[in-house]
Amino acid sequence: MTSLRPRTRRLLALTGGAAVLGAVLSGCSATNPMTTEDQYSASDGVRFVLGDVRGTNLLVLSQGKGDVGRLEGALVNDGDEDQTVTLTFGDADPTTLELGPKETLLLDGSDEDGHADVEITAVEVSPGEVAPLTVKTAGGGSITLDVPVLDGTLPEYASAVPTQEPSPSPSKSS
Repeated sequence: MTSLRPRTRRLLALTGGAAVLGAVLSGCSATNPMTTEDQYSASDGVRFVLGDVRGTNLLVLSQGKGDVGRLEGALVNDGDEDQTVTLTFGDADPTTLELGPKETLLLDGSDEDGHADVEITAVEVSPGEVAPLTVKTAGGGSITLDVPVLDGTLPEYASAVPTQEPSPSPSKSS
């Protein structure tokens, strides 16, 4: 009967140890979910997915309750067909936006190509609270979100908060 040489025994032991170590280390990710794969709102706004349409970092900027406001964030059409998105704040008139296939629409108050201005004539809640926003698409149905309302307290939003248009002053007649 021949016995294994000491060198061969060490090689088998090292190989077996490496296999056991690999199994132990990979077991950690099998029992614990990877948090980097979790979708979350990384900023001050909220997000949604509705069929092929998703919204990211949605928030309202306003000086105060009853003042004009603006929806900020982005809408993305991940699908291959045009999408019509309807946005409604409370009892206000709805705003309808068209998104082309694979298009991103930035909601930032601009009227440039790829941007949109979603104005709210009178925000129903004060900054620091949330406003209900209903989002509807033809293929994805509808969802109601609690969108945070912010004012210009944070420096990154100070220049983006919409202001009331001054009402014309009556002219004096002679």
